[in-house]
Amino acid sequence: MISLTIPTVILALLFFSITVPLLSNETVAALQTTKNLDYCFDGEISRSVLENYLARSATVASLLHFTLDDDLRMMSNTGVKFAGRVIWMWGNESRIDALVRKGKPFVKRIHIMDPDIILQGAIFEIVTRDVDNVVIPASVFKEFGLRPEVRNFRYSDMLYPLGRRVDHWAEGSSVPDMSRLETRMWFFYVGKRWIDMGLEAIHFGQVEIMDDRDRDHTHWRDMMKRIRKYAKKHARRHFVLADAHTPSGGIVHKGELMFDFHSFPSRPKSVKDKPHQAVLEKGFSDSIYGRSKGGRAPSGWSCNALPYIVELDNFGSSDHPGEYRSTDKIHVWGWDEIGWFMKQPEKYRNEWLKYAYNWVRKTDPNGFFQLPLRRFQHYTASMESAKGQRQEASIKVIWASAEKR
Repeated sequence: MISLTIPTVILALLFFSITVPLLSNETVAALQTTKNLDYCFDGEISRSVLENYLARSATVASLLHFTLDDDLRMMSNTGVKFAGRVIWMWGNESRIDALVRKGKPFVKRIHIMDPDIILQGAIFEIVTRDVDNVVIPASVFKEFGLRPEVRNFRYSDMLYPLGRRVDHWAEGSSVPDMSRLETRMWFFYVGKRWIDMGLEAIHFGQVEIMDDRDRDHTHWRDMMKRIRKYAKKHARRHFVLADAHTPSGGIVHKGELMFDFHSFPSRPKSVKDKPHQAVLEKGFSDSIYGRSKGGRAPSGWSCNALPYIVELDNFGSSDHPGEYRSTDKIHVWGWDEIGWFMKQPEKYRNEWLKYAYNWVRKTDPNGFFQLPLRRFQHYTASMESAKGQRQEASIKVIWASAEKR
């Protein structure tokens, strides 16, 4: 935990011009509940502290892209402790400098509001021709034992050979091959930028489509080791949490887990003849419930099953939106997960979040449901924004209720 003196906080508030709202009795009660939980870590993280964070995990995707005061208010009100996907790129790699310039002051505001909050960036399973416009810093060359030279990243040097997964997402938009040195340099560079902003977690996307030529994950482990080494020296609390979507249940090499926790879509199952209801079910599709692999975690503790989170993911609608298809075990009534959720009545949305959060905790004690506070520009749980879907109050109650048990 990072301590701040009262004068430091006052000066910081004045400098960043934060308006601090009066707290309601409900908010004060929620804060009193969370203040007794342990969120302390430095250099490594215990399982209990990790689970305290995951229990108050929320998707706040694009938080640092928009830097909205209402998002800051919503985070303070609900008491989120782990904010997922706050900054990311899906192509358009040359905008990284602009994203960092806009987001870094907002990171400081968030950590003044709550120094314990973990903010998570993402490095996804995509690289586009635009990466050719990003200059490679000398520090990246040196990290990989190369003589610095004046050049940009090379898109072509990150691709699988023989056209595999090339143009997978669109023309000039491909899945990177982690066995390529240029790919590892790119991932290290982005991870370094996120850590330098004050982020303490990185999501690595669909790792298992970037390892076709790295089945024992030698190159993945090399890249991760470099990012962890950099975090040990430069991160706020000398540690970075790493996760990825792991359809296999996780990546383990000689008993060593590659990630600090696992993550995956929640995979709601459409309920036949009950439009547009959905339930969670262990064993449905490729859901992770009961399948998270164990081993020795990067922080040194061992487990039979690594803690994990599930989310309401986005991946695009099918060709049958709104229709039930028993053969479609990925979409929910033909929509992706967050798309389906947004189309439900407000009352059902709030009820379903409570159901989902509790179902995961009861079904698998290693699992946590990551509640949605923001999903890019499409969704916000806000109770005050004109575009808010009004799950904020329910999320606050879900977390407070869970901690009273």
